[in-house]
Amino acid sequence: MTDYDLDAIRDGEQKELAEADLSVEYLVDADLTDANLRRADLREANLVIADLTNADLTEANLTRAALWQADFCEADLREANLAGADLRGADLTGAYLTEADLAAAKLQTAYLWRAYLTEVDLGEAKLHGTNLTDADLTGAILSCATFTGATLTGAELRGANLTGATLLKADLSGADLEGADLTEANLTGANLRGANLTGATLDGARLPDDFDRGDNT
Repeated sequence: MTDYDLDAIRDGEQKELAEADLSVEYLVDADLTDANLRRADLREANLVIADLTNADLTEANLTRAALWQADFCEADLREANLAGADLRGADLTGAYLTEADLAAAKLQTAYLWRAYLTEVDLGEAKLHGTNLTDADLTGAILSCATFTGATLTGAELRGANLTGATLLKADLSGADLEGADLTEANLTGANLRGANLTGATLDGARLPDDFDRGDNT
């Protein structure tokens, strides 16, 4: 538990919180714009609709935190632990999530336009209806993740691991999947118009009816 003034934190009056222990704390609608939360412990904290725009959360622990509809625009979450976190409807536009752990996270209808997700772990994450337009997912672990109805237009997915992923009716138009592993992935009804699948592994994958394997070898 924390010795910090929670009212001051919620009101945006205390933002130097590096390595702070804020686990399980109630910080709903808190003003944490530009806050320094490097390596902070936010496990199971309630940050619903909190404003974390441009906050520094490098290596922070947000395991199983409640973060739905929170604003993480331009936030730095590199190497942060968000495993099992609830990020439904959160705005992560332009956020930096390189090497972050988002395994089994809930990201339904979240907004990750132009987010930096290189080498992120999104294994078994739920991304139904999520917007990942122009996001960089190079080398990401996306195995068994669910992208039903998600928008990945123009996304960078080179070398990504999508084994067993569900991409039903996902929009992958213009996406770069060169060298990606789509073994046993389900892309039924997905839009692959203009997508680059050069060198991608498609063993056992369920592909759209209009997909021509010969164009992506």
